[in-house]
Amino acid sequence: MIDITHHGATSGVTGSCHELTLGTKQNTSAGVLIDCGLFQGQEKAEGASASDLSVDFPIEHIRALVVTHVHIDHVGRIPYLLAAGFEGPIICSEPSAIMLPEILEDALKIGFTRDRQLIERVLGLIRSRLVPVPYGQWHEVFSEPGRSLSVRLQRAGHILGSAYVEFDAVSGDERERIVFSGDLGAPHAPLLQEPASPERADRLVIESTYGDKDHESRETRRYRLKAILERALADGGTVLIPAFSIGRTQELLYEIEGLIHEFGSDCVTDGLAWRDLEIVVDSPLAAEFTSIYRQLKPFWNGEAADLVRQGRHPLSFEQLTVINSHENHLNAVDYLARSHRPCVVLAGSGMCAGGRVVNYLKAMLGDARNDVLFVGYQAAGTPGRDILTYGPRGGWVELDGERFDIRAQVHQVGGYSAHAGQSDLIRFVEGIPDMPAEIRIVHGDASAKQAFKQRLESLGYSGVLIPN
Repeated sequence: MIDITHHGATSGVTGSCHELTLGTKQNTSAGVLIDCGLFQGQEKAEGASASDLSVDFPIEHIRALVVTHVHIDHVGRIPYLLAAGFEGPIICSEPSAIMLPEILEDALKIGFTRDRQLIERVLGLIRSRLVPVPYGQWHEVFSEPGRSLSVRLQRAGHILGSAYVEFDAVSGDERERIVFSGDLGAPHAPLLQEPASPERADRLVIESTYGDKDHESRETRRYRLKAILERALADGGTVLIPAFSIGRTQELLYEIEGLIHEFGSDCVTDGLAWRDLEIVVDSPLAAEFTSIYRQLKPFWNGEAADLVRQGRHPLSFEQLTVINSHENHLNAVDYLARSHRPCVVLAGSGMCAGGRVVNYLKAMLGDARNDVLFVGYQAAGTPGRDILTYGPRGGWVELDGERFDIRAQVHQVGGYSAHAGQSDLIRFVEGIPDMPAEIRIVHGDASAKQAFKQRLESLGYSGVLIPN
């Protein structure tokens, strides 16, 4: 018996947590978890609130946790998994092993405890459990009479270190290759090598964040980013980009550095050349991960490596200012709100549900000279979704319990999503030589999952399921 159970990312795009279980004739079982993430916005576990972080399913039989990547909606509940008694290894890619303690340190400080000694104990425990596995190499999870399980990680192209997960599972007379996609990236993403389809998948569990639409091409989105920045900065305002600390921030810096390099002497607005435009990263976590990205150059794609060989510094360029201290952050918000100085600010968090971006929004949403640019998915129930939905109508958004009118211009460049579009997802599935007997669609809004299911079925795929 080989079973798949879903503990999250079935009613939306957050809280990713899946279980692969192998049974025996003696009715004992051994399993692994694939991710253990936080729910965000209105999304929640069945019968629980998003703020209920307890692990409410049996874990006595769970032998290991496999992490696809370190975004908080995939790893944020790991401390609670440990608190529930999980004692197994945490298997992940080599870059993820470096980044996971950093992202969990931030999560612990925000939602768990401010006790530094306790945080260090938890992080020490996590570090002791980490098992970094190189891409493309099989790793045995367990092997015992009647059953065995091995795992292999392959590049997913979503963020640095992201992986899709292949399992070779044997239980009695059954043997299956089961693949969990994690989050898949779009081809031609800055910095990252694009994913290649698995050689085999008897069963496939695949994300569908953008299962109903395609993104702009990289060239199209790059010049649309340029046009939005030029138009937005023309009236002396600030362009505020709510950015996820891992992945999106680094890709945007890469693209902006490219625009500055290409159009340096051209005017981004009257009296201001591209090469003189200040780019601010106001997020200690984003700054930390940008530094880690720079350290992990061996995992960059060929294009990015070529820029480094040419003497370019796509994640550390002259126009870039990093704000770390909270005092400097408050000063920057006040100065930019009053000065009318053209500036681009990348601030966390990506869905505006917390972090330093909230102070910028409070100070700047009411001024029509400012612009908000979204470059990633906004989950239902988050302030980011509300600003995106109601901003163009002159509506309002609630931040920290207070209503703020939205007079700033609101833009979206979908091509900068770290997720694959529908055509990319279809390409990934069609690249598997033999059709999977079963495809489970997770990690998407209901409309996106349904559209993706219909598209797969139109191509002749059977056994396409949307788990509850």
